[in-house]
Amino acid sequence: MNAVSSDVITARGLRKAYKKSLALDDASFSIPAGRIVGLIGPNGAGKTTALKAVLGLSSVEGELSVLGQDPRRHRDALMNDICFIADVAVLPRWLKVRDAINFVAGVHPRFDRARCERFLASTKLQPKQRVREMSKGMIVQLHLALVMAIDARILVLDEPTLGLDILYRKEFYQRLLEDYFDEQKTIIITTHQVEEVEHILTDVMFIRDGKVVLTADMENLGQRYTEVLVNADQLDNARALRPIDERALPFGKSVLLYDNAAPEQLAALGETRSPGLADLFVAIMKGTYA
Repeated sequence: MNAVSSDVITARGLRKAYKKSLALDDASFSIPAGRIVGLIGPNGAGKTTALKAVLGLSSVEGELSVLGQDPRRHRDALMNDICFIADVAVLPRWLKVRDAINFVAGVHPRFDRARCERFLASTKLQPKQRVREMSKGMIVQLHLALVMAIDARILVLDEPTLGLDILYRKEFYQRLLEDYFDEQKTIIITTHQVEEVEHILTDVMFIRDGKVVLTADMENLGQRYTEVLVNADQLDNARALRPIDERALPFGKSVLLYDNAAPEQLAALGETRSPGLADLFVAIMKGTYA
């Protein structure tokens, strides 16, 4: 008897072609339930196209299953279980807070008005306040309150904190963890601010030129990749172990990055540590920005 898959999203061989380029090129990935996944890649790598495919907003070739259904054919039904935040500034400027609540309550069967109002009670937002009277951070708070009050199984966040100052960005992700996420929900985040989401991610996917080039959970990522701080007298020995990246530091030191190298060999070269997600991203994407 086959085990039942716990994956909420499965994609195999996704392809999306435009006139002169491939937005998705045989992209394959799977996302289990109860995870926070970072979808990270340079501009034009295919992140937004992949998200649009998952949301049923873009036609693609290949196999795609979201919560057991094909979003290309069953988008309306899937939207009961999926929430999406793209740009925090998309709310109409004339919209009042109470009107936004009434609208979402009227169109989404799983919206919890009381939960939304409890969240807003911890902010400075007022029921009669219009979007044009709010700072960008306050708009984020309204948007997040509306979304977190919907009992969705998948939350998709495409650059959700773009343009916000660091305090609002930190508050956004903290609220997400404390007030929304649980083992029944799955969150997918795309962002360029890798360092700010690294501590909340359970899994990461790197996408480049329409292909998923790395997929791993954060724990295994730390076991697989190792950085070594090497003095000049050990540099030749370090290079002999075939690092996947090397960068120079002041005073003749270098940092070399290894994939699945023997820990005892690396320890003999210098100080070892797990790479930050941003450093790993830059190493794997080298040449992409040329």
